[in-house]
Amino acid sequence: MPTSEAAIRVTAVPADANVYGDIFGGWLMAQMDLAASAIASRHSGERAVTIAVDGMTFHRPVFVGDEVSVYATLKEVGRSSMKVAVATWRRDRHSEEANLVTKARFTFVAIGQDRRPRSVKPLAVVA
Repeated sequence: MPTSEAAIRVTAVPADANVYGDIFGGWLMAQMDLAASAIASRHSGERAVTIAVDGMTFHRPVFVGDEVSVYATLKEVGRSSMKVAVATWRRDRHSEEANLVTKARFTFVAIGQDRRPRSVKPLAVVA
């Protein structure tokens, strides 16, 4: 599991599951989008909208009662776009063992009040 702070941490409940008790992939994707959008909106200082999701593969299932932790990191910044790497981990509520569930790259575009793309500040270079 990453050592950074999770952008989102939530417990999966029965309403998030299919008839077999597995958590819906769409629910996981929504949690990932929320985490990524928080990062993109913070960086852009205004509204940012999702325009693409790349490379999502599910490696393990998530079950009702699992703690789901979503980590998001800003990786690239263009003129108006931002790419955020997102990884989702699950942990059985009675265990310390955590497993990677899925990861993906979300692309956002910053938009202004007119809902048109607008420029964002460049990604800060860490020395």
